[in-house]
Amino acid sequence: MEIIILLILSYSTGAIPTSIIVSKVAKNIDIREHGSGNAGATNVYRILGWKYALIVLLLDIFKAWLPTAVYATTISHPISILDTGFIQILCGSFAVIGHTYPIFAKFKGGKGVGPLIGVLLALFPIAFPLCLIVAIGIIIKTGYVSLGSIFAAISLPIFILILPTVGIVSPNLSLVVFSLLVPWFVIYTHRSNISRIRNGTENRFDKALIFKNKTTD
Repeated sequence: MEIIILLILSYSTGAIPTSIIVSKVAKNIDIREHGSGNAGATNVYRILGWKYALIVLLLDIFKAWLPTAVYATTISHPISILDTGFIQILCGSFAVIGHTYPIFAKFKGGKGVGPLIGVLLALFPIAFPLCLIVAIGIIIKTGYVSLGSIFAAISLPIFILILPTVGIVSPNLSLVVFSLLVPWFVIYTHRSNISRIRNGTENRFDKALIFKNKTTD
């Protein structure tokens, strides 16, 4: 019974629609009715600018970090039949699901990247900057934030499996399994972006294209 309450609490925390709240408070709009229609930090950036997008991103990270780092290690302490790492992953996963399918916003939320960062920071923070480098590299090369997110997710299990070979602390089995599932989840939530990239209609972050070829007439 206690684990059920814990997971409901984690889901509810993740389901707080931060982008919708911020866009409503800032400009009295529903962010889902503008831009790509996604309730995430990237769409907030396109419509409201980087300051509001940063607020949304930090809140999205925090609302998954909190269940993973705090709920799972304090509220669940008496649950001895499950190891702490597994409980943390369960709590973090439910927070991510809450963000993606929020009961408070008619189950239409973001794509889970921000909350997944929060889970990663709570479980294996050393992998985050490495995944971030991958994401930035892809965004600079292609201009697609969605593609950067996908490749960062794909790189996560690779880094988690490689880091122990260079003397970094080994992750537990639960984290390894979780990291292997993350790319599939991110690819699934970005399936519409993948379709738009293929047909050339995906929004491109042109300012990030540092190495964009310049042509002259």
